[in-house]
Amino acid sequence: MSAILERATSSWREAQSRSDDIKSLTGSTSLMQFDFDTVIDRRGTDTMKWGRYDSRDIIPMWVADMDFASPPAVLEALHERVDHGVFGYADPDSSAVEAVVDMLQREHNWTVSPDWLIWTPGLVVALNLSCRMLDSTGDGVLTVTPIYPPFLYAPQFTERKLQTVELVEYNGRYEFDFEKFEASIEKHTRLFLLSNPQNPTGRVYSKRELEQLAEICLRHDLIVCSDEVHCGLILDDDKPHVSLAGLSPELAARTITLMAPSKTFNLAGMMCAFAVIPDTSLRRRFSKTARGIVTELNTFGYTACRAAYRECEAWRLALLDYLRESRKKVGTSVNNFPGIRMNHVEATYLAWLDCRELPMEDPAAHFKKAGVELSDGALFGTPGFVRLNFGCPRATLEEGLKRIRSSL
Repeated sequence: MSAILERATSSWREAQSRSDDIKSLTGSTSLMQFDFDTVIDRRGTDTMKWGRYDSRDIIPMWVADMDFASPPAVLEALHERVDHGVFGYADPDSSAVEAVVDMLQREHNWTVSPDWLIWTPGLVVALNLSCRMLDSTGDGVLTVTPIYPPFLYAPQFTERKLQTVELVEYNGRYEFDFEKFEASIEKHTRLFLLSNPQNPTGRVYSKRELEQLAEICLRHDLIVCSDEVHCGLILDDDKPHVSLAGLSPELAARTITLMAPSKTFNLAGMMCAFAVIPDTSLRRRFSKTARGIVTELNTFGYTACRAAYRECEAWRLALLDYLRESRKKVGTSVNNFPGIRMNHVEATYLAWLDCRELPMEDPAAHFKKAGVELSDGALFGTPGFVRLNFGCPRATLEEGLKRIRSSL
């Protein structure tokens, strides 16, 4: 057992003895129904997050998957599917489709027709398809920075022109500068890539912000691909998620909405996502672009998706309670670190840390030497920042923060 696992396990045992304190801090008993504190050793599996370090004592807090076991109901459904014993080519059955449609209605008050769904093996695939389906290789694809790196790569991979405009920081929140945003739209701009909730800043865009954005996109005849994969991870109760396509039929007719159970229920390896495309013509273009390139999903993805949306709401609510406490701990710690600043995280389990006042050119490399792997802000289009994933047991989080503090 490595030094990190030994320390984490020891800290976990201490955390267990403080369970009453945790309960009083949260003001809720929901997180006590599920175990988010046990440290699961992921090394020696096929994990991308931990596998790259071999025997090195490095805590990975970079890629956006969590170190928690998936919900018990999902594991039970997968065991049942394995016991069936036959794993042929798979299509989504009506129950999987109904689970998605019901979730969208229940959680987002969005009435979706089953034939609007197109299943894809992941969100990044869908981002690339959205760029590729444009008419010309010279067409422009606009997005904001900082942004999830595949937003910056997808246009280039498909020989489209990448266009970016910076979000502005105002009163501790990243927001659109709508004048600058509209001025960045050129004659050849055809597609806008939106992340909501925003990755990496953790913003939940308000209805008013999205309505202003929609007016500009409609005025310039833009297609919008809206990544809403983190919509199940809203941490601020007073900031509900608003799906862009749900604002109006006119906007829905030009919007591709991307969702998946992967982030909320820690199912990234299942490679199961879906696009919601209400407009028939746009849906056909998307499907035609995928033909011969994108494979069908595997049967376990459909099984996990159905169980997650139908049976795991209590687990999700408990997870949110746990993440809120972790967010509080990260914020309290980081904002006391010299030279680092962190804004409030409204959604996701990702903290965006401003390290530009530190006396170093590459903060991500610095922290890696100290034994913590964070995502480099340069990959998001914003050097001088790092992204920290706090979706992990408290003991792991505490050790990671301790190493960051010690390195400063």
